[in-house]
Order: sequence, then structure tokens, then C-alpha cells
Amino acid sequence: MKKLIPFVKGVMLFVFVVFLYGFSSARNSAKKIKNVNINFENGDNLFITYETVNKLLVQNYGQLQSQSKEELFLNKLEETLLSNEMIENAEVFVDVSGELGVSVKQKMPIARVNDGGVAYYMDSKGKKMPLSSNYSARVPIVEGVENNHLSSELFKLVSVIDNDDFLKKQIVGIVQLPKNEFVLKTRLGNHQVELGTLKQLDKKIKKLKVFYQKVINDKTLDNYKKINLEYNNQVVCTKN
Repeated sequence: MKKLIPFVKGVMLFVFVVFLYGFSSARNSAKKIKNVNINFENGDNLFITYETVNKLLVQNYGQLQSQSKEELFLNKLEETLLSNEMIENAEVFVDVSGELGVSVKQKMPIARVNDGGVAYYMDSKGKKMPLSSNYSARVPIVEGVENNHLSSELFKLVSVIDNDDFLKKQIVGIVQLPKNEFVLKTRLGNHQVELGTLKQLDKKIKKLKVFYQKVINDKTLDNYKKINLEYNNQVVCTKN
């Protein structure tokens, strides 16, 4: 009998701990949401605002501050936010103080596409992104795209431009031609850069940079209307 006493005490202690945990969890779940804190990654909310995110949640779920934790389905809130075409990723959580945290990462445009009279952005994943009424991005304008087809070749070229400080400042337009050939429009001078295909793209970009360095120093850039990078080891220019 004496041997059973420690066992019984252990069982009773376990039951008591489980009861306290369940009671505490129930009280915690019944607590009302005190506040909604919307945070944009990197503090960047150019294309979608705090008001838009809050309105999106309220329209679908009502005033969140009046609801208890147990009434909220966090994954549903995240799915609602991700349904917005401006949002790349969203995380929703509730902290111990009862505050609902919303972390939003907006999509980032790297080009603006003119597609048969319809304009939209290409985002950093190579996907379509609608224009924003809040902010207009300073990115290259792409022409020649048809039927919403954003090719992998176009995405590759735009990504290279976006990740190169010199090109990002100087390339203001891209014309997509048949057979995945491209023409670049620049901020410098009044000329076009005939890039051709993306074969040996790195070498072509290096040639372009060397050429610009020379003609800028010589102050002869305005003498040219076409700069062709398609030939090996040379830049072929057409004068005005």
C-alpha cells in the first residue's frame, strides 16, 4: 500500500498540471484581440498601404479587435492577404499580450510592360503585377510583349539590368523582337543599343560599358544613332 502512495501522488500531480494547462489555454483563447499591428518588411509600403491591408481584413472578417483568439483562423487571414496581387508573402500571428501581428512583404516590380495597350509590371519573380494607384516605379518600360507572355529570356535580361548599378541607371526601355532578340533604349544620348539575343550577354554588357566610357570621355556619344553589340569583340556603330 505504501508503495502505491508515491504513484497516486504522481498521477494526481500530472492531472492537476494538465488541468491548469487546459484552464490557462482556454482563458488565453477566450481573450479578445487588443490591437492589430501591420508591419511591412523593410518598412517598404510603396505599392500597398496600411489602410488597404486593414480594409482587406475587415471586409472579410469584421473588426478583428472585437474577436477572441479562438475565433481567428490565422491561415485563413494569410490566404486572404495573399489573394491581393500586390502581396508576395504574408504572416499572421498572435502574441502573448493579445496583439495580432501582420507581416507583409509586397511584390517588387523590375519592369513595366506595355502589352497591346494594357500596362502592368513584371515583378522580381518574373510574374505579372498590377500597376499601383499609390506609386509609380521607375523601372525600364518593355515593348513587344503580346498576350501576357513574359518569356524567361525577357526575365533574365530585366533581372541582369536590375542587379547592375550602371545598367539600372541608364536603361530606360527594352524592345522585345521576334526570336528573343532585344533592343535597349538608354538615358544617355539619342540612340538604340542592338543587343540581339542573350547569347554571351556578359561580354556584350562589358563591351557596352567600355564603349560608353570612351565616348563619354570623348564627348562623342551624340554622334551615334545605333550601337550594335552582336559582333564578337567589337562594337559596330551607325552615325547620325
